[in-house]
Amino acid sequence: MAVTLTPQIEEIIRKKIEAGQYSDASELVGEAVRQLDARDQKLERLRAALQSGIDQADRGELIPWTPDLMDRLEREAEEMVRLGTPIKPDVQP
Repeated sequence: MAVTLTPQIEEIIRKKIEAGQYSDASELVGEAVRQLDARDQKLERLRAALQSGIDQADRGELIPWTPDLMDRLEREAEEMVRLGTPIKPDVQP
C-alpha cells in the first residue's frame, strides 16, 4: 500500500524516529493505527452507554443528582480503590 503524506506529517514522523521513539515509519504508523482503533472502540462503547442512559431516562428511570449522591459515589469509588477493584476504563479520565 502506498500512502502520500504531507510534508508536516513526514516531519513529525522523522522527528519521532530521530528521537528514538520508533525504529522506523512502519512501526510509528502501526502504533498510530492501533491507537486510532482503540479510540474508535472506546467511542463506540461510550455511545452505547449514552444510548442506554437516554433509554433509561425515556423510561423515567432517573436518579436525582444531589450532593448526597455525589458523596456516596465518592465513598464507593474510594472503597473500590482501597479493595483494588478495577475501574472501568470508560469512567477513567
